[in-house]
Amino acid sequence: MASAGRLDEAAADPAARATIGIDVGGTFTDFVLALPERQLVFHKEPSTPKDPSMAVHLGLKHLVDAHPALREARTRIVHGTTLALNAVLQHKVADIALVVSRGNRDVLEIGRARLPSSFDIHVAKERPIVPRDRILEIGGRTDADGIVMSRPGEAELDDLCARIRALGVGAVAITLLNSYVDATLERELVTAIAARLPDLLITSSSSVWPEIREFERTVVACINAQVHPLMEDYLATLAQRVDGAGITAALQLTSSSGGMLSVHSARARPIETMLSGPASGATAAAKLAKAQGIGSALTFDMGGTSADIAVIVDGVLEFTTTSRIGELPLMMPVVGVSSIGAGGGSIVSVDAHGIIKVGPESAGANPGPVAYGLGGIRPTVTDCYLVLGLIDPDGFLGGRIRLDKARAEVALQEVADRLNLPSAAHAAEAAISVATAQMATDLFKLLALKGHEPTTQVLMPFGGAGPTHANLLAEEAGLAGVAVPPAAATFCALGAALADVRRDFVAALGHARLIGLGDRLWDNWATLESEAKAWLAGEGIAILSQDLEYAADMRYAGQAHNLMVTVPASARTARDVSAVAQAFHQAHEAIYGFREDDAAIEIVAQRLSIIGRVPTFELPRTVAASRAGGHLRTRKVFHGGAWVEARVVRREELGSGTWLDGPLIVEQSDTTTWILPGWRLAADEVGVLNIERSR
Repeated sequence: MASAGRLDEAAADPAARATIGIDVGGTFTDFVLALPERQLVFHKEPSTPKDPSMAVHLGLKHLVDAHPALREARTRIVHGTTLALNAVLQHKVADIALVVSRGNRDVLEIGRARLPSSFDIHVAKERPIVPRDRILEIGGRTDADGIVMSRPGEAELDDLCARIRALGVGAVAITLLNSYVDATLERELVTAIAARLPDLLITSSSSVWPEIREFERTVVACINAQVHPLMEDYLATLAQRVDGAGITAALQLTSSSGGMLSVHSARARPIETMLSGPASGATAAAKLAKAQGIGSALTFDMGGTSADIAVIVDGVLEFTTTSRIGELPLMMPVVGVSSIGAGGGSIVSVDAHGIIKVGPESAGANPGPVAYGLGGIRPTVTDCYLVLGLIDPDGFLGGRIRLDKARAEVALQEVADRLNLPSAAHAAEAAISVATAQMATDLFKLLALKGHEPTTQVLMPFGGAGPTHANLLAEEAGLAGVAVPPAAATFCALGAALADVRRDFVAALGHARLIGLGDRLWDNWATLESEAKAWLAGEGIAILSQDLEYAADMRYAGQAHNLMVTVPASARTARDVSAVAQAFHQAHEAIYGFREDDAAIEIVAQRLSIIGRVPTFELPRTVAASRAGGHLRTRKVFHGGAWVEARVVRREELGSGTWLDGPLIVEQSDTTTWILPGWRLAADEVGVLNIERSR
């Protein structure tokens, strides 16, 4: 599918005449091509799980064949992937060794000394990320003030490297006590090991994320080391695949913070790509929400495997440092994306007690849903959509894949029989209702934790199944409305193409009182600014401008948990401590409902984000509607326990200003939008489909 858009001529980048955004998902790999002749092209390619780079190659080759000028154009490719994330979740990572200060060998075993479930006497303790027999001690230690207390000798270093060599690992992580205060010892150890084992991939905790909390910092270093060999191999293969597609391109990767990095930075810190795919879509949604004047919004990314959400306030995404990868804490700042339920490939089943379940197991790209005809025998959410009449079996992916509705009905009839329901359609609706209720429950919990009111939120769906399910979730959760963005099915790829260069930096303070820090507060931010600007200059990516964003982890004295608070740049410029304190009081009151203006404030860490703004492009404009809804036709949809007649329209037929009442289906080549009875749709000039309750 192609649609005309206008590149921003003022932001024309002479180093890149075309931009390709790529998002590698579990079921499909998505592409968005921004051409210099002011055109956007969207493409979906079935993912190839055994070799994700093959789908990238096939998709690029399709784009090059369709647009031969790409062979000569200077092209920039921005690539998002959850390859590292999936490897960690599936325990398919490299074996590594961990080097720690003597006496700290049990840092992973002890963890936070908490049970996974406090009220379950049968719960098993989670497995440490690195087995104890691969954790090696060495006599190097820094005290809490950053003073080196002891250094390992040459003989001890020789012995350490001999033990690493004997373990046969391809990577090693180093976490020495208090290295977040001063990284001197870790840097010396990296140099010593590299001299003795030059082929070994080495990760030091201070080079990845130098923040207080020994357990969390050790986990971050270990994850980085575990995915390091995988990402090295993938990026090397990816470069070959790009060359094989007949295109010469500068390659960048998106990051978990919603920005992008050079391949060099991604290779050094592959952990930064862990949540890059979901973060890209959320970033694009935030930009669109700001442009549309939507104050409170929730992104809703529903692909083949899961449904994820993130919170947007005044066009700005909420970040978190308390995300988890499975059972592992990831304390680096990332876009606050949370999983709330099933995806299109999630499997529908009935348990031994006769209760219908949706997910968490997914059919993935292969064998995929039953209707794909690739060997899948268990029905999925996509099969439910098909049986309910929400999607056209002949129009899936623009007709590239013909869905077998009869097979889906047979599979769902087995579910209906086990539930004593009269038809496959009843079983499909039951499964969708269960999935939607679970999403709404998780949504309520997340919003309550963040202090947000559901009734003020606008849902911004994307991913292949997001627009299909969004109105169902908005109805169940009582949300204000839905805004379906253009190119919704390839929105994460669009987000990659729109991503700015970004990286986050931290300076840990321990438990310092804000009022007593004096010049140290401003000196720390000055140091972070210098580091950030040096990093950005070394990325070699053409930018238009750069921005700095300031934040701090703060709490009232005596509290056990911190709040990450945005600090106004004006406070940093004016060196105004009271403005920093005021930002914390306001954030605390917004979340917890109270503030203590007279209480002492502790500042645990200072943060800085640098953003390099890259040339961008505008979304295509739609013409005003010449007649309401274009060529309307109808299709029967099973809703509320009965078949209803729903109007069907192609998305490209919806001009700006179109108003249509549900029940309504809006079809496009890569997704379908379902508008419920009692709701109505309005299309605007940039192609956003606004769905709200009928008045």
